[in-house]
Amino acid sequence: MTWMLLLVGLVVGSVSGVVGIGGGILFVPALVWLLGMDQHKAQGTSLGALLLPVGIFAFYEYYRKGNADIRVALLLAAGFSVGGYFGAVGAQHISELWLRRIFALTLVAIGGRMWFSQ
Repeated sequence: MTWMLLLVGLVVGSVSGVVGIGGGILFVPALVWLLGMDQHKAQGTSLGALLLPVGIFAFYEYYRKGNADIRVALLLAAGFSVGGYFGAVGAQHISELWLRRIFALTLVAIGGRMWFSQ
Protein backbone atom coordinates (compact mmCIF):
# COMPACT_ATOMS: atom_id res chain seq x y z
CA MET A 1 0.00 0.00 0.00
CA THR A 2 2.81 2.43 0.91
CA TRP A 3 4.54 1.96 -2.44
CA MET A 4 1.26 2.46 -4.32
CA LEU A 5 0.65 5.73 -2.48
CA LEU A 6 4.18 6.92 -3.20
CA LEU A 7 3.71 5.99 -6.87
CA VAL A 8 0.39 7.86 -7.05
CA GLY A 9 2.10 10.88 -5.47
CA LEU A 10 4.95 10.67 -7.98
CA VAL A 11 2.60 10.44 -10.96
CA VAL A 12 0.31 13.22 -9.71
CA GLY A 13 3.29 15.43 -8.91
CA SER A 14 4.79 14.85 -12.35
CA VAL A 15 1.56 15.62 -14.17
CA SER A 16 0.92 18.68 -11.98
CA GLY A 17 4.43 19.96 -12.62
CA VAL A 18 4.05 19.55 -16.37
CA VAL A 19 0.59 21.03 -16.88
CA GLY A 20 0.26 23.18 -13.75
CA ILE A 21 -2.99 21.65 -12.53
CA GLY A 22 -3.83 21.26 -8.90
CA GLY A 23 -2.98 17.83 -7.62
CA GLY A 24 -6.47 17.49 -6.16
CA ILE A 25 -7.91 17.06 -9.63
CA LEU A 26 -5.94 13.82 -9.83
CA PHE A 27 -5.57 12.88 -6.15
CA VAL A 28 -9.29 12.84 -5.37
CA PRO A 29 -10.30 10.36 -8.09
CA ALA A 30 -7.23 8.21 -7.30
CA LEU A 31 -8.13 8.04 -3.61
CA VAL A 32 -11.75 7.17 -4.41
CA TRP A 33 -10.93 4.55 -7.04
CA LEU A 34 -7.74 3.01 -5.67
CA LEU A 35 -8.37 3.21 -1.93
CA GLY A 36 -12.16 3.20 -1.88
CA MET A 37 -12.36 6.42 0.12
CA ASP A 38 -15.60 8.33 0.20
CA GLN A 39 -15.63 11.75 -1.46
CA HIS A 40 -15.35 13.75 1.77
CA LYS A 41 -12.35 11.76 3.01
CA ALA A 42 -10.64 11.86 -0.41
CA GLN A 43 -11.01 15.63 -0.64
CA GLY A 44 -9.74 16.17 2.91
CA THR A 45 -6.82 13.80 2.39
CA SER A 46 -5.94 15.51 -0.90
CA LEU A 47 -5.87 18.91 0.79
CA GLY A 48 -3.61 17.51 3.50
CA ALA A 49 -1.22 16.13 0.89
CA LEU A 50 -1.05 19.47 -0.90
CA LEU A 51 -0.13 21.59 2.11
CA LEU A 52 3.03 23.66 1.84
CA PRO A 53 5.80 22.84 0.96
CA VAL A 54 4.68 20.16 -1.51
CA GLY A 55 4.75 22.47 -4.54
CA ILE A 56 7.85 24.41 -3.53
CA PHE A 57 10.26 22.60 -5.87
CA ALA A 58 7.96 22.83 -8.87
CA PHE A 59 7.27 26.51 -8.08
CA TYR A 60 11.00 27.20 -7.72
CA GLU A 61 11.73 25.76 -11.16
CA TYR A 62 9.04 27.90 -12.77
CA TYR A 63 10.25 30.97 -10.82
CA ARG A 64 13.88 30.30 -11.77
CA LYS A 65 12.87 30.43 -15.44
CA GLY A 66 10.89 33.66 -14.93
CA ASN A 67 7.53 31.94 -15.19
CA ALA A 68 5.99 32.71 -11.80
CA ASP A 69 4.68 35.93 -10.24
CA ILE A 70 5.28 35.81 -6.48
CA ARG A 71 2.93 38.71 -5.68
CA VAL A 72 0.06 37.10 -7.55
CA ALA A 73 0.86 33.69 -6.02
CA LEU A 74 0.81 35.10 -2.47
CA LEU A 75 -2.48 36.92 -3.05
CA LEU A 76 -4.01 33.77 -4.53
CA ALA A 77 -2.73 31.77 -1.54
CA ALA A 78 -4.29 34.24 0.90
CA GLY A 79 -7.64 34.08 -0.85
CA PHE A 80 -7.40 30.30 -1.17
CA SER A 81 -6.74 29.95 2.57
CA VAL A 82 -9.90 31.84 3.51
CA GLY A 83 -12.03 30.41 0.70
CA GLY A 84 -10.74 26.90 1.36
CA TYR A 85 -11.79 27.09 4.99
CA PHE A 86 -15.33 28.24 4.22
CA GLY A 87 -15.63 25.79 1.32
CA ALA A 88 -14.59 22.94 3.61
CA VAL A 89 -17.14 24.00 6.24
CA GLY A 90 -19.86 24.03 3.59
CA ALA A 91 -18.79 20.71 2.06
CA GLN A 92 -19.46 18.92 5.35
CA HIS A 93 -23.17 19.64 4.85
CA ILE A 94 -23.37 18.18 1.33
CA SER A 95 -24.13 14.50 0.80
CA GLU A 96 -21.42 12.23 -0.59
CA LEU A 97 -23.36 11.71 -3.84
CA TRP A 98 -23.87 15.41 -4.50
CA LEU A 99 -20.32 16.28 -3.52
CA ARG A 100 -19.03 13.72 -6.05
CA ARG A 101 -21.38 15.11 -8.70
CA ILE A 102 -20.30 18.70 -8.03
CA PHE A 103 -16.66 17.60 -8.29
CA ALA A 104 -17.32 15.81 -11.60
CA LEU A 105 -19.29 18.72 -13.07
CA THR A 106 -16.53 21.11 -12.11
CA LEU A 107 -13.96 18.99 -13.95
CA VAL A 108 -16.18 18.68 -17.04
CA ALA A 109 -16.96 22.41 -17.11
CA ILE A 110 -13.32 23.43 -16.78
CA GLY A 111 -12.20 20.84 -19.32
CA GLY A 112 -14.90 21.90 -21.78
CA ARG A 113 -14.04 25.57 -21.39
CA MET A 114 -10.36 24.88 -22.02
CA TRP A 115 -11.06 22.51 -24.93
CA PHE A 116 -13.33 24.94 -26.78
CA SER A 117 -11.56 28.24 -26.05
CA GLN A 118 -9.05 29.72 -28.46
